[in-house]
Amino acid sequence: MPDTCNTPITGIDSHAHVFNRELNLAAVRRYTPGYDATLKNYLAHLRAHGLSHGVLVQPSFLGTDNSYLLDALRQAPEALRGVVVLDRDISRDALNDMARIGVVGVRLNLMGKVLPDFRDAAWKDFFGHIAELDWHVELHRHVEDLPKLIRQLMPFGIKLVIDHFGRPDARLSVDQPGFREMLELGVSGQVWMKVSGIYRLEGTDQQNLKFARIALPLLLQGFGVRRLVWGSDWPHTQHEDSIGFGTVVEQFQALECSTQIMRSLLVEAPGELFGFHSGCELLTPGG
Repeated sequence: MPDTCNTPITGIDSHAHVFNRELNLAAVRRYTPGYDATLKNYLAHLRAHGLSHGVLVQPSFLGTDNSYLLDALRQAPEALRGVVVLDRDISRDALNDMARIGVVGVRLNLMGKVLPDFRDAAWKDFFGHIAELDWHVELHRHVEDLPKLIRQLMPFGIKLVIDHFGRPDARLSVDQPGFREMLELGVSGQVWMKVSGIYRLEGTDQQNLKFARIALPLLLQGFGVRRLVWGSDWPHTQHEDSIGFGTVVEQFQALECSTQIMRSLLVEAPGELFGFHSGCELLTPGG
């Protein structure tokens, strides 16, 4: 694991992507980028908004070729952690190599896919390695399917991280299928939530923000403040024309969190989850 002690933590962006148009794209994909989202640009956004660290997540359109993300981790080992997309038959040696340069989790982006059955014995070795490495498994799926997936994964003893509020539909209430059930599972202490991607919640800007404001206190009650983290979701794929880094920062501020909760979302909770806290000086976000 890279040393992060030389860079004081002012704030951690828990969800972002880097890529360029020249990379080999997955044959089956929902999106094709028409621009480059470089590490240089991303780090500039962090600095401009008073953030010091970030977590890079492998975008689905790159499949299991994590080479661009891994190269980014090597370029800024103090400031970055990584979440990769893998084939489940990957070797332990390959996982160990990734861990040494800052990979801390594996993403299962299940949007638009047939749901796997994690009770299948073929997953046992894969999740066993993840547990031994103390990595987390990140789930991206609409909320109605999350409780079933979470229940299948919990027996492996791995940390689980849910993307983007659990991808509920902001046009519906918090009583929509899966949402309350997901909150109940958060009490286990095994599940984290990314308070991110407000603009992906299916409604208008006003509906999305209203839902996020209602949902956040419920998430705080169900998951606890130390199980919630904020992410920019930069560069906001499929929403690039209307959303920028400044936009999501404004949406986060519009949640009107207390200073204590904001510090936990930006520093304390992600520092612990992603392994940034080893001896680092912690500063108040924006301070």
